[in-house]
Amino acid sequence: MSGISICTHGLAAMLLAAATMEAYAQAASSPPQRGAQIAQSGGQQGVPACVSCHGAQGEGNGDIYPPLAGQPAAYLQRQLEAFASNLRKNPQMAPIAKGLTEQERVDVAVFYASLPSPVRPVQGPLPTSKDSNGAWLAERGRWEDGIPACSKCHGPGGVGVGNDFPAIAHLSEGYMNAQVKAWNAGSRDAGPLGLMGSVAKKLTAQDVADVAAYYRALQQSQ
Repeated sequence: MSGISICTHGLAAMLLAAATMEAYAQAASSPPQRGAQIAQSGGQQGVPACVSCHGAQGEGNGDIYPPLAGQPAAYLQRQLEAFASNLRKNPQMAPIAKGLTEQERVDVAVFYASLPSPVRPVQGPLPTSKDSNGAWLAERGRWEDGIPACSKCHGPGGVGVGNDFPAIAHLSEGYMNAQVKAWNAGSRDAGPLGLMGSVAKKLTAQDVADVAAYYRALQQSQ
């Protein structure tokens, strides 16, 4: 039975990838104004305005509603498709993503990607001591446990890299921990090559708290 479950999950991921490729191509021709209208006033099928949870400028709200401003359109689009297909399970976002049309999901993603990101590409100094666990994990990783440095994928200062590795420096400790739990529970797609699913299994709650604190301090330092 478990083998069937794994195969089904893998097939769902493949179908999601195929379905969103065309949507990514559409994003280039979607003006941000269309998504702005949805974000501020809601969707055509009664979906509430995004700003009511994610803030007027996509700045996020607490541990539940993450910041969206400046994240790559392709990444945001893929998350909306994952919510809509139940590949990423979330009781708040699933009905919203399902209530948006495919074009509206593209439009919203393009709009939030057009907003300036608050995360700056600040390169932290390479730590020489493990006394600062957050700095060590972010800049060096913990290779003996198979954990690469956060900066290797998410860039200097956690600014994000490409369409698959979003900015993380402005995420709260609570939100980060919730995502680690989701990856460990299999309720969130593990991303390219299943990388985050593998890393999440090796992170402790203290690791996440330390990384969040490190990035927060780094972004405020300059």
